[in-house]
Amino acid sequence: MDEKTMTQDARRIYLIQELQKEMPEFAKYPIPKKKSEQEEFLRGLFNVRPVHPVSEEFTSVQDAYLKERAAEKGITDAASLPVVPSDARLVLWKGDITTLRCDAVVNAANSSMTGCWRWCHYCIDNAIQTYSGYQTRRDCAEYMENKRKKYGDGYMQPTSLPMLTSAYNLPSKYIVHVVGPIVTPFLTAKHKEQLAACYRNCLNLAEKHGCTNIAFCSISTGVFMFPPEKAAVTAVATVKKWLDEHPDSCMQKVIFNVFSDSQLAIYQELLGR
Repeated sequence: MDEKTMTQDARRIYLIQELQKEMPEFAKYPIPKKKSEQEEFLRGLFNVRPVHPVSEEFTSVQDAYLKERAAEKGITDAASLPVVPSDARLVLWKGDITTLRCDAVVNAANSSMTGCWRWCHYCIDNAIQTYSGYQTRRDCAEYMENKRKKYGDGYMQPTSLPMLTSAYNLPSKYIVHVVGPIVTPFLTAKHKEQLAACYRNCLNLAEKHGCTNIAFCSISTGVFMFPPEKAAVTAVATVKKWLDEHPDSCMQKVIFNVFSDSQLAIYQELLGR
């Protein structure tokens, strides 16, 4: 099978059928007729697929399908994004981070580090793991396996400690995965410092890999319940301080990525837009 000559519809059907073979519990469900429903069904199958080897054919078709999906949604080049008037090092962008072409995007991960396993969940971890491809979950699983060999079976990724993988089928080059603080029962000074450490440590890791730009999602502001306004204050202050303290860094631009009008308004207020 030549994935290059397959239509996008044929790739999608092929992938669904192969995943149904791998996971017989889903084979009883008929493939939906509508394209949008097929896309959602495939995404759900990607979400729940266990980590195990796949064929070269599956990989080739998956990669071709996901790259075309990004193109269908519309790729945004980080170089084309305007900087904020108050600071030429910063960019504010509302959009789908899985369609952004840049050096690194930040994924708000959970402590298991293998992505969101919930069927078509709305979190950024689910989206990034879905559209980068199975390779990302595989790499994260290998990372955690090595950590558990060293530290024991109970190892979970600590808050604020990032790790890096290839972005595979995303337009970006790398994904920086970091676990943000979980705010419960109420926000504390420790949570704020943990969040600041997320931004500092991600910048340090991206710089180590030669990144000239990085896009941050709004870490911990979803299911981890960090108040969005306070999270944005910490994010902006921490990034500005890091850039001030690293004037010779290869890091030239930091992108604050938001996905809602309410978050956009918060950052506009902070950044003077």
